[in-house]
Amino acid sequence: MNTATAAVDTLLYLNGVTVSFDGFKALNELSLIVEEGELRTIIGPNGAGKTTMMDVVTGKTRPDAGEVFFRGTADLSRLDEAAIANLGIGRKFQRPTVFENLTVLENLELSLDDSRGTLRTLFAQLSPDRRDRIDDTLARIGLTAQRAQSAGALSHGQKQWLEIGMLLIHDRSLLLLDEPVAGLTDRETEQTAELILDLAKDRTIVVVEHDMAFVRSLGAKVTVLHEGSVLAEGSIDHVQNDPHVIEVYLGR
Repeated sequence: MNTATAAVDTLLYLNGVTVSFDGFKALNELSLIVEEGELRTIIGPNGAGKTTMMDVVTGKTRPDAGEVFFRGTADLSRLDEAAIANLGIGRKFQRPTVFENLTVLENLELSLDDSRGTLRTLFAQLSPDRRDRIDDTLARIGLTAQRAQSAGALSHGQKQWLEIGMLLIHDRSLLLLDEPVAGLTDRETEQTAELILDLAKDRTIVVVEHDMAFVRSLGAKVTVLHEGSVLAEGSIDHVQNDPHVIEVYLGR
């Protein structure tokens, strides 16, 4: 597949992306293709470039070289974070960033209308359409019963689901999830896998994760990063049996 064809036919296309920090190449001519509607997991040792890759896709970091295309037309390397979010790209960081002093419902209200002032949003009357959208999101992330609860009182897993809900309410077509099960209980990890598999039915999701059992439970194509480049790609069984992957990552 040539560059022009790949850029047009895929949702996310990174071609030869390089990022250096003080002489260290965090990404080294990274090329990666994610298809529309795909669920992809990305693994690799610390320092492999996983976070930098997401920083580049979301506009937090500009690459020194290379192209980053979304839907074949938007070159993300030339856009700022707000413009990229408006294209339909959402990111959940490893640590949940919810408003702990507000209720679950209020967190979703604020996220739905983040262009308005905080107080104006919270005291505004919810329209039927907005209320339905929030109710649908609460049901999907499994927090309907917690809608009036303070976000600070939620378990770590529930905070992760709330933050995913804050992305869903904007109808993001591409979700980037950074270690969504770090620090979760076994049951919360199972529920998070169920949630991601449900969400993957109608959007594209890229999951960065270290938990190999969780990666296996998602059953998705796996990309292994090492020293800023793709080391291996394929099914979880394929990459777990790759001698190079075992040497640099799984054997540690």
